[in-house]
Amino acid sequence: MPPFLKLIKLDNLLIIAFAQLCIKYGLFEPFGVAITLSNFGIALLVIATISIAAAGNIIIAIYDNEDKNLLYKNINEKSANRLFILLNAIGVLIGFYLANIIGRPGFAALFILVSGIFYMYASYLKEIVFVKNLVIGLLAALSLIVVGVFDLLPAITEKNRESQTVIFSIILDYSVFAFTIITLREIVKDCLKIDRDHNLGLRTVPIVLGKERTIKLIGIAALIPIASVVYYIYSYLFANTQAVVFVLVLLVAPLIYFMIRSFTLESNKHIAILKLLLKIILIVASLSLLFYQFILT
Repeated sequence: MPPFLKLIKLDNLLIIAFAQLCIKYGLFEPFGVAITLSNFGIALLVIATISIAAAGNIIIAIYDNEDKNLLYKNINEKSANRLFILLNAIGVLIGFYLANIIGRPGFAALFILVSGIFYMYASYLKEIVFVKNLVIGLLAALSLIVVGVFDLLPAITEKNRESQTVIFSIILDYSVFAFTIITLREIVKDCLKIDRDHNLGLRTVPIVLGKERTIKLIGIAALIPIASVVYYIYSYLFANTQAVVFVLVLLVAPLIYFMIRSFTLESNKHIAILKLLLKIILIVASLSLLFYQFILT
């Protein structure tokens, strides 16, 4: 992967964009709910979101990297700072534009807030045990919620409030799931970077508790998303056999495998597999949004 794309973590940005588009075209369009953003508008929202996220990844890399003169091959700290400012400016300006065209100028503050959180994370919050993991999970959840905030909420009226609320509640459910999975994934990543973080003097969960104990605790914590998905199946999908099979095979089974495997890990290679598995689960969860039109109709 080219240095610039590695710096902004393109793969993670694509997952965010994909999830946002799945919300728009898997939930909003098929059910004909009242919306405020056109196709062009949602494209701008995606660009704004990934611009802010890319800028956040850059500032984190600047503060995390031991070699400030060279972050990724030919990218130095000065160039990275310029990219950080440019991408932030793009995201915030688009946010202001979108907030004004939907008649809610105050919504632009959300982009400024997220940008500020990324900076605080890189310069301060990442030094606080567990808080750093929660913050990244929260930012991931906000990247989904922002679609509902900009496209759904401004179109709510007394007449359509009930249907709009149902769709927005689905977005919130997925946001909570994303928050949980991303938080677990960030702790898994800390397990892989434990030696480097120790050398940098950082206090992460694996450094405080030990890598083996942390991985086992992550396995136990996997019960949370498993329980939430099973509850979701029981509450909303139980009447649709195909939907139940899809969720059990592609979400619950991988999570159970993740939980079991966390108690039998032998090397960093196996931890890396768990990290990849959580990413795949996020992609599958995003894909599931495209099937609601067949489940709820």
